[in-house]
Amino acid sequence: MTKNDQFHELIQHGALADKVLFRPILMYFAAQFIGKTYGEFASDYKVLTEANLRCLDEFGLDMLGLISDPYRETSAFGAKIKYVPDGVPRCLNYVVQSLDVYKAERTLDRIKAGELLSKKTQGNIPIIGWIEGPLAEAADLAGVQNMMIQLMIDPDFVNRLLDKCLVTAKAFAKAQIDAGCEIIGMGDAVCSQIDADTYSTFVKDRHKELIEYIHGLGGKIKLHICGDTSHLLPCYQVFNLDILDLDWQVDMAYARSILGDQVILGGNINPVLVQDKTREEVLELCRNLVREHRNERYMLSAGCEITVLTPPENLKAMHEARMMGMI
Repeated sequence: MTKNDQFHELIQHGALADKVLFRPILMYFAAQFIGKTYGEFASDYKVLTEANLRCLDEFGLDMLGLISDPYRETSAFGAKIKYVPDGVPRCLNYVVQSLDVYKAERTLDRIKAGELLSKKTQGNIPIIGWIEGPLAEAADLAGVQNMMIQLMIDPDFVNRLLDKCLVTAKAFAKAQIDAGCEIIGMGDAVCSQIDADTYSTFVKDRHKELIEYIHGLGGKIKLHICGDTSHLLPCYQVFNLDILDLDWQVDMAYARSILGDQVILGGNINPVLVQDKTREEVLELCRNLVREHRNERYMLSAGCEITVLTPPENLKAMHEARMMGMI
């Protein structure tokens, strides 16, 4: 059974008999692991592809991913992006223009990464594409502080900008699915910083529309909103999610009680613990999680990105735990 077969088995029939799938979010860590800078990882699809494949082999991952940074679409809108060796790319100006995801350099680079990974893996390993959710992209374009203010004082501006971001998200998702990505990850982290009423007013329906669009293309959806989203979970009930990442602040049992048993829940380990604990402590922490959730639709992962300072042996311990926890 290929890794892709295992993913479909988990989606369609529930928990696997012999393992829990393992897919941590790797960006800066993956770049450093192969001796590259974060800037190279974020700017060159060949580096991103190599880093994914090397980590797949070394750490026993069950999925590959195109996630790198939040400014792919922002760059395509016309913003200037500066690459730095040891950090996330910087957005130098806020701007909104028309865009074509196949003509803009940074969105095309991610599409090419999907094509290359798809070619190298021949459909045997699920590939997770990545898009910014509407509010996250709006905040990238207008600035987080300004966007938060606009949510309170200028709903017309917010709705116009969110609609523009939604169109772009659909186009970018389709391009990555066409490139061979079976799953689209949607990152909308800033949503954890707003209340449920604001989320329902401005974001919920747009998330639902985007998820239905991705499903209509034959893709699966992975929703990733960092931070404490406990207050938003009831809003997700109408989404028909395939995978939901839960950060360490969210109680897994509570999420399951709200969302039912059909969604794959990923998480919810604090990435700082994966970084700072000993190998044995990480192994025990992950093994206990696997034992607790092995009979559910569950995927072992940290709540957010594995940090660049994480010892590789700790990531290997996570991989070992997903098998040991089945015993």
